[in-house]
Amino acid sequence: IKLPSITGYIIAGLVLGQSLLGMIHQEIAHQLTSVTEIALGIIALTIGGEFYHQKLRKIGSTIFIMIFFEVIGAFILVTTVLYFVGLDIRYALILGAISTATAPAATVIIIRELRARGNFIDFLYGIVAFDDALCVIIFSIIFALVAPLLSGTGIHSGSSVIIGAFHAIKELFLSCLLGLTGGVFLHFSTRKKYKTNEILIISLAVIFLTTSIAIVLNLSLLLANMFLGAILVNLSLKNKRIFQIIEPITPPVFALFFILAGTELDIKVFSKGIVIVYGLIYILTRFTGKYLGIYISSVLTSAPLNIRKYMGLCLFPQAGVAIGLALFVQTSPVMNSAPAAVSEFLVLLVNIVLFSIFVNELIGPAISKFGIVKGAEL
Repeated sequence: IKLPSITGYIIAGLVLGQSLLGMIHQEIAHQLTSVTEIALGIIALTIGGEFYHQKLRKIGSTIFIMIFFEVIGAFILVTTVLYFVGLDIRYALILGAISTATAPAATVIIIRELRARGNFIDFLYGIVAFDDALCVIIFSIIFALVAPLLSGTGIHSGSSVIIGAFHAIKELFLSCLLGLTGGVFLHFSTRKKYKTNEILIISLAVIFLTTSIAIVLNLSLLLANMFLGAILVNLSLKNKRIFQIIEPITPPVFALFFILAGTELDIKVFSKGIVIVYGLIYILTRFTGKYLGIYISSVLTSAPLNIRKYMGLCLFPQAGVAIGLALFVQTSPVMNSAPAAVSEFLVLLVNIVLFSIFVNELIGPAISKFGIVKGAEL
């Protein structure tokens, strides 16, 4: 039926998960989180491998203007519309911040399946790579501002916002530093190796170590591995062979990753009308904000017409980062002192995000594939 294979994996996970057959229950899914982490590490490495300095020089500042506009576009539109349809401004701000995240996994796998190349794909790689970094900063600032209002402690000047922003920037800096260290180490460990098996074992060891250190230190494994890939490709083009050697082992890992993502989807989120209403508004305003952000910034920077028309379509998928941020709000220590009414509303907030991801995961890959096929002129 010409849908991306990712959609099939996600549907398989949904069928096997708790919602339907129950063959993969939550305990098994939690025990297999390392599969998800490894897959995300390899996906991030793939993105980083596209950041060759000559490509970046050609793209210039245009890509960062686009990222800023699409992220801010989603944040402003989601927050504003949800507030005007009756959602408390505190929750509208949190959902607005979460809406800025984009899932790079689906986009990267579709690009690899289609073997797409060219200027459009270079722009797309750059946008999905740095999108989540800006999302983390915005979310940290918004949560630092809103948390005292939710917990009932009030605002203690602007210090909480500054502290939140500082922690976000520190996390991003340390993640990049970890990736830099891993990239340099992998380069010097493999530059005189010629046996494929040796290079594969060393490469996987460094990716696993980088990923596990990032998790233990509460850093961004996506950013760390992305930086690792960027450092590798810029130290020597010979390092491209590392990406080629890893590629054959990735299909089953990616299949498992998306099947496990499917098991996390819960049909019960459709049982509440308020979740569906707010969820649909969230989905539509997020997509509109990102599409308009790309379109406006493309006009301002005189970007090619194909980027202006189709790049926004490739930013529809949303998954892991959004779920993580929503659950972070609900389980944050700051929320322990929150009134019961606030705690109940936070459950609603998580369900809105889960509903959005349910829809995004099923139709997002198909929309992304259409955008990539049209934009890259395949």
